[in-house]
This record gives sequence, C-alpha cells and structure tokens, in this order.
Amino acid sequence: VIIYGDLPKNKENVIYLSNHQCTVDWIIADMLAIRQNALGHVRYVLKDGLKWLPLYGWYFSQHGGVYVKRSANFNEKEMREKLRAQMKAETPMYLVIFPEGTRYNPEIPKVIADSQSFAEKEGLAILKHVLTPRVKATHVAIDTMKDYLDAVYDVTVAYEGTVDHKGQRKLAPSMTEFLCKECPRVHIFIDRIELKDIPEEQMYMRRWLHERFEIKDKLLIEFYDAKDSKRRNKFPGKSVHSKLSLKKTLPSLMFLGGLTASMLLTESGRKLYVKTWIYGTLIGCLWVSIKP
Repeated sequence: VIIYGDLPKNKENVIYLSNHQCTVDWIIADMLAIRQNALGHVRYVLKDGLKWLPLYGWYFSQHGGVYVKRSANFNEKEMREKLRAQMKAETPMYLVIFPEGTRYNPEIPKVIADSQSFAEKEGLAILKHVLTPRVKATHVAIDTMKDYLDAVYDVTVAYEGTVDHKGQRKLAPSMTEFLCKECPRVHIFIDRIELKDIPEEQMYMRRWLHERFEIKDKLLIEFYDAKDSKRRNKFPGKSVHSKLSLKKTLPSLMFLGGLTASMLLTESGRKLYVKTWIYGTLIGCLWVSIKP
C-alpha cells in the first residue's frame, strides 16, 4: 500500500470521496481507516439495489449505511433523516461516497462515452480516467453534517498491473484477483480538505466537485499515460510504503477464522451456518424494506 498526501494519524469525522473502479475500492477505505484507528467507523452511501444483498444489505443499513436511488428517484429527505439520526447518536463518521455513481469500466465504453457526452453538454471538462461525478449525495451529506465533520478526504486510487501491453487501461482487479496478489501494489492519494473551502450551495458545489475530479483525472493520466516511463505507476510527490503491524490485523483474523472454523467443522455448526444465511437474508430483506 503506497500512500501519498495528507492522511492524519488520528481519527476524524469525515466524508471520504473517491473514484470508483471495482469492489476493492470499498476495502481501500478500510485500509486508510485502520491506519487512523477508525476501522469500525466506516459507513457507505450505497446504490439502493445493494440492500438486497444476503446478510450484508441488512448489516450495512444497521451500521449506518445510506441507500440512495439515482437521478429523479433520489430521496433527499430520507438521506438527511438517516444522517441526522447518526449525528444524534454521536456515531463516529467515516462516510464513504463514490460520486461517479457507478464503476469506471474500460470494457464498457458506452458508459464512459455517455459520461463524457453529458459533461460536454453541461459545459464541464471532459474526463478520461474517471466518470463525471454526481453531486446530490455529496451535497446532502456535507450540508447535513457540516457542523459534525472535521474534514473531507478526497481520495484517488490506482491499481498497478491494470494496463495491457498496448498501454491501454484494463479492468481493475476483482476481489479474488486482489487477494491473490494479481495487483502487486495499490496507490492512494489523499487530499484533506477543510469544510470552509467547500461551497455550500449545490450549484457551486457541483462545479467544485467536478474540479476535484479534474484533479483526479490529471493524477491518473500521470499514473497510466505519462510519456516518461519512469513517472508511470506512481503519483507525483512524496509517498510512504505503508505497512501494518500484526497487532492491528492478527486479532481480527484469529477471531473470525476461529469462529468460522468452529461452525464449519461440525455438522450442527454447518447447519447453523446455512440457516443463518437463509433466514438471516429473509429477515434482513424484510427489515430494510420496512425500515431503510
């Protein structure tokens, strides 16, 4: 894990804005949070369809996650109420938002072309390595929690090994590929932004957010397309090869591994495991449909 920019050592209440390429992006937020002793504080703004995920859909909802629908179906009131409930409970906040709304996938050029066409129509800069960001969720989150937050983290993520022999960008690693070291290094650029430097009105925040994604795009152009090969596969500026000590990772590995193994090694445990998935999923789906 190679980290660039401003990552405070101490945990803060933040909104985390990042480019989005694959499922691993969710884990990148955890990688940064654990380095600030804030791992249990990570919460997500998720697309509404994910609430039907077996067990996880219910878990994310109970853990402070916010499900949102796109475009005209976006429910601003519901999102504000969920965030206010978290603030009232004094819940530590490490709220992850992917403003692009969907993944950047070079194997689906139509999504990229539509994003660029929309930017051109709106008079915005056309972006190459990220999609045109949507501002609604970001604006609601910042506006609702502006007196609760310490900062906004603008995060840009790039995965090594995602360029083919022709120099064209490939699909970012799947979770399996990432865990099997198909991606040798992940590069994370963090820009810590004070709330006072972010426009409050949605119209101006939209322009500000697009400008932030222009900066991301320039970083990624440097990473993937730099003419000087020595400047590729890294972001500009100083970097830190950030390792974690065993004391941060071993306890949770032993606890979860032991819990899972103890269930799977006995017949009664395996039955309990299966029933948990089946009945837990049904109850969870019912719960999130009644109480988002």
